[in-house]
Amino acid sequence: MSNASIINIDRELCTGCRRCAEVCPVDAIEGEDEKPQSIDTDKCVMCGQCVQICKGYLASDDEVSTPRSKKLFDRGMLNSVREPIFAAYNLGQVKKLKEMLRNKDMFKVVQCAPSVRVALGEDFGLPLGTLTPGKMAASLKKLGFDRVYDTNFGADLTIMEEGSELIQRLKDNENLPMFTSCCPAWVKYLEQMYPELLNHLSSCKSPQQMAGVVFKTYGAKINGINPGKIYSVSIMPCTCKEFECERDEMHDSGYRDVDLVITTRELAQLLKDEGIDFYQLQEEKFDTPLGKYSGAGAIFGSTGGVMEAALRTGYELATKKTIPKLDLTMVRGGEGFRTAEIELEDFHLKVGVVSGLKNVKTVLESIKSGKCDLQFIEVMTCPEGCISGGGQPKLFIDSDRDQAYKNRKKSIYQHDANLSVRKSHENPAIKEIYNKFLKKPLGEKSHELLHTQFISRRK
Repeated sequence: MSNASIINIDRELCTGCRRCAEVCPVDAIEGEDEKPQSIDTDKCVMCGQCVQICKGYLASDDEVSTPRSKKLFDRGMLNSVREPIFAAYNLGQVKKLKEMLRNKDMFKVVQCAPSVRVALGEDFGLPLGTLTPGKMAASLKKLGFDRVYDTNFGADLTIMEEGSELIQRLKDNENLPMFTSCCPAWVKYLEQMYPELLNHLSSCKSPQQMAGVVFKTYGAKINGINPGKIYSVSIMPCTCKEFECERDEMHDSGYRDVDLVITTRELAQLLKDEGIDFYQLQEEKFDTPLGKYSGAGAIFGSTGGVMEAALRTGYELATKKTIPKLDLTMVRGGEGFRTAEIELEDFHLKVGVVSGLKNVKTVLESIKSGKCDLQFIEVMTCPEGCISGGGQPKLFIDSDRDQAYKNRKKSIYQHDANLSVRKSHENPAIKEIYNKFLKKPLGEKSHELLHTQFISRRK
């Protein structure tokens, strides 16, 4: 799939307000004021912030040259969608999913990113940022998935590998600082703009891809299913995740590890299309063991969350002691670039958090010039992390956007605080998969399935 088919601007609807150009972190949107804009697909990292901000729309009773029904078809949207459709959009996959859910020959597995559960309810009239994991799990079972698992399990798995990788790099004093590799838009940016720094990127796959490869290997064994009969779906807040799952290297299960990605918005549309009353659903649990997660996995959705989760586990793996403080608020925050010195008894680490891809260039240039003294850096393309992803429910009023981000973050951290297990390495399902299948972090099986190599895309 090309960039052009994932993120697009409908020139028939574009008013040339250039709000999209203002939020694009890589200056990929071109055009004159008050004239239709276009996307430079070589630059585009498919983050979808243009989709979130766009206000040029076609109301249900407007008339343009291309019929609304044709636009819905071309965008991969369901015919039942009644809300306005906007000039900037991402190509949807929900019609493919609807068809697959009718296929009785396939074993259908789904995973949900941490940010989906703090935003999905907004499309059903719930207050901004309402936490709905139980209703979300129930809705997916009602759609007909055979297993409802969780990307948060993949996040815990990522922390085991990434934390161990950081400790190894610190011991060897090599390829520091180490960057997180969870965000596919950030990875693509580094590949095309600074490929000479790819050795600083963690070799870990994202939680989505770790979960995907596990579902078709370990998951296939515990469910007694031929992996070729497993159809793996991800529900994501991100419009770049479809690009990620189509990367050539994401086939380590022997099959495509994640078959299809839909966004939070698309899930809401599908539930409405199927007549599922989300508000009235009784809460259900995720399926075990691959739906069991810790509070550390849950906070991945907010900027600084990956860093905090990694530090909780990294500290204990490195020192063999219990971390004296779980809430590492010094790495939490909003858009921008912030640094912190983590000093927990004899554990010292200089870290940085980049939220909003526009803020990363200065950091990369400092590494190139040898002036960066940090050891670990989290990078998220979207302004507040995944909670503000391009695939989240669209917010029309700027004040609502600010409040939604604030509430979503609050819900994520509250979810973490309320869980009995808050460290990835203490998740019983994580202990089990290492005991029975992976053996150890950074081991032979882990390297085969959970790690990857990134490539230069410089033109």
